[in-house]
Amino acid sequence: MSYLNDPRVLFAAERTLLAWNRTGLALITLGFVIERFGLFVRYLHLTPTPGQRELSFLLGLSLIGLSIVVNLLSAWQYLRVLRDLSPEEFPPGYMRWLTASLNMLVAVLGFGLMVYLWRGFF
Repeated sequence: MSYLNDPRVLFAAERTLLAWNRTGLALITLGFVIERFGLFVRYLHLTPTPGQRELSFLLGLSLIGLSIVVNLLSAWQYLRVLRDLSPEEFPPGYMRWLTASLNMLVAVLGFGLMVYLWRGFF
């Protein structure tokens, strides 16, 4: 339990969570771009190397899966930090669940994107 009675500790934890959220979003974006690169090569009528489409598919989905893990673990870590803070460190009316829910929503949307890409591949 923290005895600092300083709301800056809470806001530092929240900034860290939001930085992890941005990292997760960047991983989802990079994974999507890599996954779609194989299609881009095919539409340009270039001769892809054997297995290029499959490799870009697996690498892209792996990055999206990493994003899901990053977002869920960062939300879990943030909630653990909140549990250790004293009630005086929370401003009145502070919605403790909001930022962690945002990370979990990004993880769910990343999973939905993985399912969408998986179904489109086969």
